[in-house]
Amino acid sequence: MHDIWVVTELVGKDLAPVSLQLLGQARQLADQTGDKVIAVAMGHEIMPMAQELIEHGADEVLVADHPELTYYRTLPYARILGELIQEKKPNVVLMGATSQGRDLAPRVAARIQTGLTADCLELSINKDGLLVQTKPSYGDNVMVDIVIPEHRPQMATVRPNVFPQPERICGRKGKVTSVPVSLQPDDLKTVVKEIIAEEQQASRLEEADVVVCGGRGMGSKENFEQLYALADALGGVVGATRPPADEGWIDPAFQIGQSGKMVAPKLFIACGVSGAVQFTVGMEKSKIVVAINKDASAPIFNFATYGIVGDTREIIPALLQEITTAKESKTGSRKECN
Repeated sequence: MHDIWVVTELVGKDLAPVSLQLLGQARQLADQTGDKVIAVAMGHEIMPMAQELIEHGADEVLVADHPELTYYRTLPYARILGELIQEKKPNVVLMGATSQGRDLAPRVAARIQTGLTADCLELSINKDGLLVQTKPSYGDNVMVDIVIPEHRPQMATVRPNVFPQPERICGRKGKVTSVPVSLQPDDLKTVVKEIIAEEQQASRLEEADVVVCGGRGMGSKENFEQLYALADALGGVVGATRPPADEGWIDPAFQIGQSGKMVAPKLFIACGVSGAVQFTVGMEKSKIVVAINKDASAPIFNFATYGIVGDTREIIPALLQEITTAKESKTGSRKECN
């Protein structure tokens, strides 16, 4: 039992960013312990992605490819993964703390009778060689370290964007193993008839290059609506701190912070956000942070690349006007090619 497994997932036909992020962290842990990194891929017509997983750090890829795995369903995925774990006995199994990972991980952990730590923010190896799984607890007020000393594998789900995506090493060599898929009639009781895309997908928040985030300082649901116009103008997604979610200004699925989602966009605009530590842990890896707040002493300015002291109700329309002018100017100066 010396392997570290990363159970991958797809977004459409592409690998979910969190899968690659976990591969990078697994690679770092394995380099400390001398273990191998194994990626597990389940789906249909997915063999071509095995090389991409190897180039991001996997030593071996276990590929379960079957038409019944085209769309994620709990029972067939749980059977395949559970049987694989029982056969090969890895030391560690990691999944993303996504809707899929949060559904699949506890089902598999129960089947193989091991421990599971959910929503981790950090992973490390202690002096005894155990995986230390760090996560928020007690109402997100403290961070706790959890270990699984007896049962194996040690299982954890990890929130997206807490680890950076590793650099891809083109041409890296590894092993690809095809896994036989044997499903029972009871595994196929649910049938996917249609996929309907949501207009505002909360999952996009973790993948967006631009996030516009509103806090209590927006004042009302009507003022909060301004953020959508700004996000649309920048091609971004709207997020929120906990108070707007509690007030019903936005669905709680779009909450950022310890008890919400982790984001790491290229541009993060904080509007009426004070900057409590429970929130900033969810956005501190953003590349450029613009903070807008009436209170010049608000903690959010400690994280800001650029700060604007003022009323969001006045500043957001001014920003929108500048963005519109810049876009018109760029369009007007564009040359046509023959």
